[in-house]
Amino acid sequence: MSVQDQAASSAGPLTTESGAPVADNQNSETAGVGGPVLLQDQLLIEKLAHFNREQIPERIVHARGAGAYGTFTVTADVTKYTRAKFLSEIGKETEVFARFSTVAGSLGAADAVRDPRGFALKFYTEEGNYDLVGNNTPVFFIRDAIKFPDFIHTQKRDPYTGSQEADNVFDFWGLSPESTHQVTWLFGDRGIPASYRHMDGFGSHTFQWTNADGEVFWVKYHFKTDQGIKCLTQAEADKLAGEDPDSHQRDLRESIERGDFPSWTVGVQIMPAAEAADYRFNPFDLTKVWPHADYPVQEIGKFQLNRNPQNIFAEVEQSIFSPAHFVPGIGPSPDKMLQGRLFGYGDAHRYRVGINADQLPVNRPHAVEANNYNRDGFMYDGRHGAAKNYEPNSFGGPAQTGRPLWQPLEVSGYTTEGKTPLHAEDNDFVQAGNLYRLMSEDEKERLVSNLAGAMSGVSRQDILDRAINNFRQADEDFGKRLEAAVQALRG
Repeated sequence: MSVQDQAASSAGPLTTESGAPVADNQNSETAGVGGPVLLQDQLLIEKLAHFNREQIPERIVHARGAGAYGTFTVTADVTKYTRAKFLSEIGKETEVFARFSTVAGSLGAADAVRDPRGFALKFYTEEGNYDLVGNNTPVFFIRDAIKFPDFIHTQKRDPYTGSQEADNVFDFWGLSPESTHQVTWLFGDRGIPASYRHMDGFGSHTFQWTNADGEVFWVKYHFKTDQGIKCLTQAEADKLAGEDPDSHQRDLRESIERGDFPSWTVGVQIMPAAEAADYRFNPFDLTKVWPHADYPVQEIGKFQLNRNPQNIFAEVEQSIFSPAHFVPGIGPSPDKMLQGRLFGYGDAHRYRVGINADQLPVNRPHAVEANNYNRDGFMYDGRHGAAKNYEPNSFGGPAQTGRPLWQPLEVSGYTTEGKTPLHAEDNDFVQAGNLYRLMSEDEKERLVSNLAGAMSGVSRQDILDRAINNFRQADEDFGKRLEAAVQALRG
């Protein structure tokens, strides 16, 4: 019996909005075992679409953020891996817009809080905009987008108390053991970056690269800060959040104003497609990393931020990013979280900013014109004039190329809502335990202290025990020390 079944109440079966009973609320429906997610998964679409419309007008997640423009420069030849033109030659420059953010806080929240940081990049390439929407951590709390609305609800204000509740946070994490790895990251020393300039970034998901010959490679992106990693202790963050809620936004703006342009070294891990099936971890599981010993990070470029936006609302708040914005030679993977985000992000922006959000200056392509048959809607500027609004047509309108942006994925089997098959070393705790054991004694003490402080507010012993047990399964010493620290705080 699963932990979800054990925790089930006597309220009756979970249903869709139309009243149909839900068979599986933990796994999206896929094309065959481990295949890409299907659009016919009505529950997934209903949950994501409803979630995107719960609040207006600010972003439901990543509301609090700052942005800047800059350039990306290629420093290595990667043409044997991808045919993307912006990566086609050493020295090639592409304009970039970056937005950094916290996840759970609202627009008025403080910057210096313990929370993952969004790390979103928009490359204005000659083949259209390429958006890479990542975080400052290489992993995430969940592996399936069907659980994303539930997860974010636990991080937001409780519907009764109006506050974030430790019961909700650790109840969900305890019932979702795949979160153990990310929670260990979040409550460790890198959980509160000192600024946006002093943190690394990650694409987090696995993406497909395809070369000119149609060969497929799986890749993970890494952005290593050239300023060095700097982080805050919980005490330092608490003080800074109260004294200067805009600390990170101010730091980014002022550093660019004085000509101290922040930069990052861009690297990728590259896995030949044929190696994915037998890799020891599921390479498409967002709660897992690829150990660098297996697939070293290879430098491919540098990006630098050197220009501030002139109007925060127009250029930062109205900026939109979608992981579905690919260019030829780059595409998605069967990562179930990524598959959900391909729909969820664009849908959120169509609702939040409007159906013509892509036409705003910060969002529209800068190196090529968008050329399609989308018309009308709120804030439509009439740019297409009297041109025909249908395809195919006999009036010289834009036509399809016949060449997909990426290679198709092979799928087989029946549609299913089951879990993705485990690889040889797949479980929810091994990488969290490895991360813990890599830490120094001082780092372990701070991790345990940070977690114990957050968990001390949990009111129910069963929720506390289940959450602690996840860390004990990652490492016996981790769980033992955490249990003792929580007990000491609770008296």
